[in-house]
Amino acid sequence: MDWERRLRARLAARRAPKKSEQELKDEEMELFTKYYMEWKGGKKTDNMSYANIPRFYYRLPAEDEVLLQKLREESRAVFLQRKSRELLDNEELQNLWFLLDKHQTSPMIGEEAMINYENFLKVGEKAGPKCKQFFTAKIFAKLLHNDPYGRISIMQFFNYVMRKVWLHQTRIGLSLYDVAGQGYLRESDLENYILELIPTLPQLDGLEKSFYSFYVCTAVRKFFFFLDPLRTGKIKIQDILACSFLDDLLELRDEELSKESQETNWFSAPSALRVYGQYLNLDKDHNGMLSKEELSRYGTGTLTNIFLDRVFQECLTYDGEMDYKTYLDFVLALENRKEPAALQYIFKLLDIENKGHLNVFSLNYFFRAIQEQMKIHGQEPVSFQDVKDEIFDMVKPKDPYKISLQDLINSSQGDTVTSILIDLNGFWTYENREVLVASDNDSAADADDT
Repeated sequence: MDWERRLRARLAARRAPKKSEQELKDEEMELFTKYYMEWKGGKKTDNMSYANIPRFYYRLPAEDEVLLQKLREESRAVFLQRKSRELLDNEELQNLWFLLDKHQTSPMIGEEAMINYENFLKVGEKAGPKCKQFFTAKIFAKLLHNDPYGRISIMQFFNYVMRKVWLHQTRIGLSLYDVAGQGYLRESDLENYILELIPTLPQLDGLEKSFYSFYVCTAVRKFFFFLDPLRTGKIKIQDILACSFLDDLLELRDEELSKESQETNWFSAPSALRVYGQYLNLDKDHNGMLSKEELSRYGTGTLTNIFLDRVFQECLTYDGEMDYKTYLDFVLALENRKEPAALQYIFKLLDIENKGHLNVFSLNYFFRAIQEQMKIHGQEPVSFQDVKDEIFDMVKPKDPYKISLQDLINSSQGDTVTSILIDLNGFWTYENREVLVASDNDSAADADDT
C-alpha cells in the first residue's frame, strides 16, 4: 500500500547519515543552478555552447600585488622574446633574396627582375616556415600591376617583406616600454623609448647630453599633439606605427641625410635646436617661462592680442606664464595649420562661447583686432562684412550661419581662415595673394631667362 512505502522511506531517511553543512550548501547551489537555467533557457538542450565561452577579462594586478605584477612582466617579456624569434633575421632575409633572384622569370622589364606565381610558390616552399605567411595568393595579387605575363616585381615583394618585418620589430620594441601591457604608451613610456633610441641615431651624435631632456620633450610632444587629440595622456602603439612620425624619427639613422631633409624633419637636431632656441630668445627675463608679452614676439610678431589672450585663458599656464611643453603645442599648431589636430587646437581658442561652432559674433570679435593693427600700421581697415562673406564662401558650412570644426577641416581652407583671424601677416598675405602670385611668376620667368 502507498502509506506503507511512505513509512519505510521516512524510516530509511532517518537512518541515513546526516549531511555536513558544506554538502548541504553544494546541493543547494546545484538545485539553484538547475532551476535557474531551466527558468532562463526553457527546456534544457544538449547544445550548451554558452557554457564553453572562454574567459576574456583578466583583472590587472593591484599596486600592492608585487608577485602578480612581476609574474605579468616576466610572462610579457617571454611572450615578446618568442615573437621576436619568429621574425626573419638578416641571414634569413639574405637567403630569401637569393632564392627570389634564382627563380626570377624572364623576360626582365628593363633592369627589374620579375617572378611568376608558379616560381613564387616554389620559393615559398624552399624559404622555410618563417616565410610561409608571405607566400599567399592574396599578397601576390596585391603586388600584381599590369604585367603582360602575370608576374610581380621581385624588388617590390622583397621590400614588402622587409617592411612587414620592420613593423613587427618596431611593435615588439615599443611593447617593451608598455608598462601596463595594454597596447598603449604613456608620456613617460615614450620618453624612455626615445631617450634610449638617441645613441642609435647618427644624426643626433652632435647633441650635448645636457640637451637630451629638451630633445626628448620636443620629440614626444609631436606624437601626443597629433595622436592624442582628447589629451588622455596615452597613445595606442598601433597609431604610432600607422603614422609617419616614427619613420621620420628613424630616418635619422641615415648618416648621409641631406640638409634639406633635416630642416623639414621635426625630430632632427637642427629642428629641435631651432625650436628651443626660439623659446630661449623669447624668454627675455630668463625665468624659463613665457609671459603673454614675451610670446607676442613669436614669428613675425603680428599675432593679435585678443588671440594671445585666448591662448593664455585656455592653455595650461603656471602663474600666468607658459612652460616649454605648452609652447611646443602652440608651435605645432601654428606650423601645421592644415592638419586637423592643429585646427582643433586653434578652433578651441576661436570658439569663445564654447558652443562648438563659430558664428558672425566670433568672427567679428577676432577680426576687430586685425582692423586695429591695420590702423596702427597706417593701413585702411578692410570691411568685416566683406571678410565674413569670403570666409563663409571658402568654408561652405552645412549651416549657413555658423562654422563647425568639421566644416573647417572639410573645406581644406582652415589654414587660410585661421590666419585671417589671428595674424595680421596672415591676413595681409591673403589680401595680396594675387600680387604675390604674379611676383612669383615674374621671378620664375627672370630665372628662366638667365
